[in-house]
Order: sequence, then structure tokens, then C-alpha cells
Amino acid sequence: MPTATTTAADVVAWFTARLPEEWRAPGAPEVTVDREEVVVILTVAAPEVDDPATLPAAIDGRVAGFREDTRERRIAIAQEAESRFERKVSWGLRVDDRTFMFTHLAAPVMTRLRQPERLVLDTLVAGGVARSRSEALAWCVRLVGQHTGDWLEQLRTALQDVDRVRAQGPDAA
Repeated sequence: MPTATTTAADVVAWFTARLPEEWRAPGAPEVTVDREEVVVILTVAAPEVDDPATLPAAIDGRVAGFREDTRERRIAIAQEAESRFERKVSWGLRVDDRTFMFTHLAAPVMTRLRQPERLVLDTLVAGGVARSRSEALAWCVRLVGQHTGDWLEQLRTALQDVDRVRAQGPDAA
């Protein structure tokens, strides 16, 4: 049952409790929430190999097996969550320092850019950094996110505090 007061923390808590125990080892799932999507990244241990050169292929095999073996349960959990939280659910898997996304939402973003901003995007396209203005804009957003990570994390924490205070307000049920 979705509610207007469902917070990101509520979604994270629900997923953390709802996921099968074997999916929570060796670590807790990483659950990221925005207005349109919930991204759940599970972690599995890297396979043991005799020859380090074969590790990438072994990891690919482990990911493919996990994806196929868990498909039906992931779909059932996603359908339950999508109904409850009115957001799409996307799944990924982390093995060592590599992350594999099984599904993810690409949401259109409406924006009005003036010529100087469009010229930046067009330069990235002309330089081969991106294939389109849309891809160039996504590249810019990732770059800003990398260089302002601490500031963005502080802002997210402040927004969580606002949600917590708002939930304690006079309209709280």
C-alpha cells in the first residue's frame, strides 16, 4: 500500500528485510531510491580461481548463473515492491570492484538549455565523448557527481533529516 509519506529509508528497510537471507551474504544489499526507481545491488563473493587471468571470465559466469537462478524470485519481489512503492525496481550484482546491472530505468529528463549549454553538449558529441546530446548530458551529470560527491552526500543527509522531521510533524498519522 503506497503512501505519500514513504521515505527512502522505509524502502531500504523493506528491501533489507524482504530479501532472502542468502542474498544478503557476504554483505547488506545497496538500495538506492529516487522518485522513479529503486536500484538494488546485491553482493556475491568472487569465485576462487587457480589462474588470476581467468578471474574476469569466472566472474562473468558467476554473474550469469546468479542472474538466471534468481530471476523468478527477483521478479516476484520487484512486482511486490513496485505495487507498494509506485517505483520501478532495477537489479544489479557486485562482485569485487565490478558492478553488473541486470535491469535499469532510463528516465527522460525535460530541460531547456540555452545556447552556451547546448554548445558544451555539442562539443562532447563532436569530440566523440558522447553519441548524442542526451548521452553528453548524462556524462556531464556523472562527472559532476564524481567531483562533488562529498557535497552531494551532505545534501542527501540533510534531505533525509528534513523527511524525518516532516514525518514527525502535525500531519503525521
